[in-house]
Amino acid sequence: MSRANDTMRTKWDWWLILVLVALLIIGVTNLYSAAYNSNYTNLFDLRALYGKQIMWIGFGVFFGVVISLIDSSYIRKLTPSAFIVVTILLVLVLFTEPINGARSWLGIGPFGVQPSEFSKLTTALMLGYIINQGRVKQVSWSTALWALGVVGFTMVLVLIQNDTGTFLVFSAFFFVMYREGITFDPIILFFLNNLFGLRMKSTWVGVHFIPVLFVIIFFSIITLYFADSEHTLAFIPEFTLPGWLMLSGLITSIAVFFIFIIRQFANQRNKRKLFSIVFITYLSSLLLVGIVSLTYLKVLQSHQKVRIDLWLGKLEDKDGEDYNRNRALAAVGSGGFRGIGYHQAILSSPQSKHVPESETDFIFCVFAEEWGFVGSATLMLLYTVLLMRIIMLAERQRSRFARVYAYSVAMILFYHFAINIGMNVGVLPVIGIPLPFLSYGGSSMMSFLVMIFILLKLDSQRKDVLA
Repeated sequence: MSRANDTMRTKWDWWLILVLVALLIIGVTNLYSAAYNSNYTNLFDLRALYGKQIMWIGFGVFFGVVISLIDSSYIRKLTPSAFIVVTILLVLVLFTEPINGARSWLGIGPFGVQPSEFSKLTTALMLGYIINQGRVKQVSWSTALWALGVVGFTMVLVLIQNDTGTFLVFSAFFFVMYREGITFDPIILFFLNNLFGLRMKSTWVGVHFIPVLFVIIFFSIITLYFADSEHTLAFIPEFTLPGWLMLSGLITSIAVFFIFIIRQFANQRNKRKLFSIVFITYLSSLLLVGIVSLTYLKVLQSHQKVRIDLWLGKLEDKDGEDYNRNRALAAVGSGGFRGIGYHQAILSSPQSKHVPESETDFIFCVFAEEWGFVGSATLMLLYTVLLMRIIMLAERQRSRFARVYAYSVAMILFYHFAINIGMNVGVLPVIGIPLPFLSYGGSSMMSFLVMIFILLKLDSQRKDVLA
């Protein structure tokens, strides 16, 4: 016990703790304004959201302190068990009654727990655990498959719950895997070398994962735009072609064109390799169109499709269906340069009720209206410092387990920060992602705090770990 206390006093990263405390203070004071209730003016009144938020912070700090008393080696050993428990909860939640169209909550007495919030934490730990089992400088085929399998399986469970926001956050783990040398290369090479008889050791995709990912995102947006459209052919006016089928035909035409070019101009030595690359790219593109179109047309609910259509400009907001985002954007703009003052919000105040969910998903617009551009820039600077500090901690870790976990925490927080503020300023569709340490929510607050405490503990004992 004394060793743990000594570690906490002398080896914990107090700069990270200082930024975290600043964000928590800002979060509670902002929530007091966003959810103010004249019947419960006491900040610690548990009947009000701000009182409950302080309680959740207390629980999160308590669990974090308990974790700080555990040796970091035990955290790594307990990781598989924690992942299995949370995964079981993710399965159990599928049999509950949907709330707001999503099966994401488990009721425990008067409280509700959202397992998907804690699954981010356990998946981050499990990813580090799996990658740490591999060789020191090279990730094996089995390690890559296990890592992709763990992340992919959890994403499927979250998607079945209809929790689109959390599903998107899980894509952050692909950046972490790329940082550790895990890409889709093993899968692509398996097909190229075993089915086509090539002897490739790496692919362009593996080396250029980030630009490929942005191409996938761009192509997915195009697919979303045309998925439910219909097009008539000039030579067959009475025949209509679905948008997804039109894109598939366009991809096929491009593939045929490249095959023709290769046959005519490529030398015999490279033809087989180029044909294989075109074929794999062609199949991948068709698969992407199919998955995105099927998800958009069959999986997403009508209100989710409307949000995407409004964001893409396919629909005009005549019926106020994009009301939340428009009101949030108006509240952000009304803050001006310096803001209108604390507790003086007009559009985002709880009394006006112009901005729904102003205490959760749209908490940022309350802060922006009251503190203006200066306050918003300061808040974003604090988040930037937090992320940079976590990345610095990640880079100084001696074990892969701790480094992968630290980068996972950084990417999870970045996704939440970027998407939530993007929703509030109107550049992203509304998908329901809380702003870390500011939005109200027990499960999210506790999971974020426990994430940070585990990171602090692993970092405090980094010199005691050899691998």
